[in-house]
Amino acid sequence: MKRILIGILLACFLIGGCQNKSEEPGIIARVNGKPIYLSQLDYKYDLTHEGSSGFVPSVAQVRGEYGQILGDLIVQELVSQELEQREIPVSDKEMKEAEDEVRSDYPDDSFEQILIEEYIDINSWRSQLKYQLAMDKFYRDILRPEIKIDYKEAEKYYRTHLSDFYMPAGYRFIMVKGMGKDLVLKGVELYREGLSPAAISAKLRKVSVREIWIRSGQIPAAWKTFVEDLEPGKASPVITQKKEVFCLILKEKKEATLLTPLQAYPMVEKVLLEKKLEEKFEAWLKNKMATSNIKISKNLMPELENTVPEVESPETAKAE
Repeated sequence: MKRILIGILLACFLIGGCQNKSEEPGIIARVNGKPIYLSQLDYKYDLTHEGSSGFVPSVAQVRGEYGQILGDLIVQELVSQELEQREIPVSDKEMKEAEDEVRSDYPDDSFEQILIEEYIDINSWRSQLKYQLAMDKFYRDILRPEIKIDYKEAEKYYRTHLSDFYMPAGYRFIMVKGMGKDLVLKGVELYREGLSPAAISAKLRKVSVREIWIRSGQIPAAWKTFVEDLEPGKASPVITQKKEVFCLILKEKKEATLLTPLQAYPMVEKVLLEKKLEEKFEAWLKNKMATSNIKISKNLMPELENTVPEVESPETAKAE
């Protein structure tokens, strides 16, 4: 999909044009008349670069990233419009349920507090959440029912990709990391109580929780004495290594094995399904772009160079 999207968007950029003087300020594109705002672009750009303070990108890098983000927004808008046309848009109820699910990972009013601290506008966050729900719904309710996976196709994939289903021996750990021993132990306690990693990080701002997989024979030497005798579900003592303080909870210990066709089927089905969904989506997107009216402000158009390849542009794609 990315290959097709880049080609089509480049075609849109190449057409050129000028900004309509009567256009509402802040609008940087229109998809079949529906506006896309600069604020949406800025929001996704800021999310992409969250945590990368101190890095100053070049003008060319910013233009390139803005172009890619704009492409994503155009696709998301086309998907939303498709759901509207089919009379199955993302409902207010679906939005509320999704937002409530996110909020449930954060105790009390910490969700709003985090948004404030990260300078995230709640309306921009909700707008992007709605786009994501629309994409999920489009794949689930429109594309997925059209796809069938034959057992012979699955068997053939298994036989030709046998090495993919060899599972090496290894350990799956939950790593609880913090600024000190007491914080780490509190994080372990909250994890055992069933709190999600996001909720623990919200409650204990200096603690992070994540899952890691380490193959047998690759466990760091400094960890071996702490984890070699661990049983699943048990936690290591608090480990201090350089400036890091953490604890490891053994979630699973696996022996090397080759999955049988029956055991591998869910993995095979997932791979084949993703491939077919991508093909279906690319076909839909190519047709949709060719029949849509997409206008892009020239203020977002990169300076064209002689090295830019020629791309056949959709007849209805235009730049303002």
